Amino acid sequence: MAERATWTTRIGFLVAAIGSAVGLGNIWQFPFKTGANGGSSFLVFYLIAVVAIGFPALLGEFVLGRRTRLNAIDAFGELGHRQWRIVGALGVATGFWILSYYNVVGGWVMRYIVGSATGAYFDAPAEYFGAVSAGPEAIAAQALFVLVVVGIVALGVEDGIEKATKVMVPSIVLLMLAMAVWAFTLEGGAAGYEYFLSPDLDTLLANAGTAIPFAVSQAFFTLSLGMAIMVTFSSYVGNDDNLAVDGGIIVGTNTLIGVLAGLVVFPVLFANGIDPATSGPSAIFIAMASGFAELPAGRLLGVVFFGVVLIAALSSAISLLEVSVSWATDNYDIGRVPLAAGLGVGLFVLGLPSAWDTAWLTWFDNLAYQLLLPVSVLFAMLFVGWVLGDEALTEIRQGMSGMDWFGPAWLWTVRIVVVAGVAVTLVLGLRTLFVEGAIVPPV
Repeated sequence: MAERATWTTRIGFLVAAIGSAVGLGNIWQFPFKTGANGGSSFLVFYLIAVVAIGFPALLGEFVLGRRTRLNAIDAFGELGHRQWRIVGALGVATGFWILSYYNVVGGWVMRYIVGSATGAYFDAPAEYFGAVSAGPEAIAAQALFVLVVVGIVALGVEDGIEKATKVMVPSIVLLMLAMAVWAFTLEGGAAGYEYFLSPDLDTLLANAGTAIPFAVSQAFFTLSLGMAIMVTFSSYVGNDDNLAVDGGIIVGTNTLIGVLAGLVVFPVLFANGIDPATSGPSAIFIAMASGFAELPAGRLLGVVFFGVVLIAALSSAISLLEVSVSWATDNYDIGRVPLAAGLGVGLFVLGLPSAWDTAWLTWFDNLAYQLLLPVSVLFAMLFVGWVLGDEALTEIRQGMSGMDWFGPAWLWTVRIVVVAGVAVTLVLGLRTLFVEGAIVPPV
């Protein structure tokens, strides 16, 4: 087996984990999920989910990774419960499933950078999205994005992932702040802020049944939970790191980027008369393209914005691919380059339906949100809270001098709040899938 890699610095771990968390889940998924599920009411549910469920679950995945120094599948076996390895396998499979259609969206972003530079979408933004989002052109763009991701992961943890994300993450934050300032100047954008930031009780209650499962799964998606990413990344972390502090930094930065994405996208949507409730996966593409088309420096702004989105997409995609590569390098004497290349081919093939027709992409996404992510997180937290128990408590206390109170509070939160919250989310999601028919693939 190949020698196991490590982060060269704690900052390397933090920026890689943040980079995974602040990817397309925040900049692409968050605005259109918010728009489809009640705007500001969804934001309230999402913020509650991040704090009450996402943060403690993130620490649970950190415990699994650092305790074992292994990939997500073998971590369960190393802790003396080989039958639970299936939970790790589910996390790896979930990440692979998500990355298959994530690559398709990454290809869209690449096309929009070119389209911004040439002004190709300025005359008809909606028609341009229809042309590049499905069919042969989308397949070609997907292939290019996969090649870039494979190339970075093939370089390894230190030379590839750590160095790339150290550049990517600060760039995302700075450029999103600049875009939020620009969006604030748009005429008609005030309605977007009201839609995004002004919840009312009636709307909260009316949207609870549908918004809660999407909000909780959005927290999982944006924090990279249930995909074995954080188990994998924390397996490279030292014992002297304070996992609670690291987790707080990751959650805080991730939430900031998500809110910034909303502060950019919703003012632009309303300024251009676009209904956020019906914009769907095309929200940031058609809406932002429409806004840039009206500006004197629209081409430059378009290149900058979609450049930020591309950085975010790459930062998450390399994390998702690293999960599968980590498992293989821990178990087989195969180099990273052929492993990354082989997995890239598999991802490309699995992503072909999503690239050919956006209805398939929506189906893949719904299955991940409503079923795969909640099931993966639920069983992982059952293991951490009720099976690992005191051993998990011992691990979380490593590097936490003066915070003896934190461990027990965290463990019981995982056991009760997280498990119950995810179980409710899963039940609501299953209702959507089976009762409302979302489980049926496109034909």
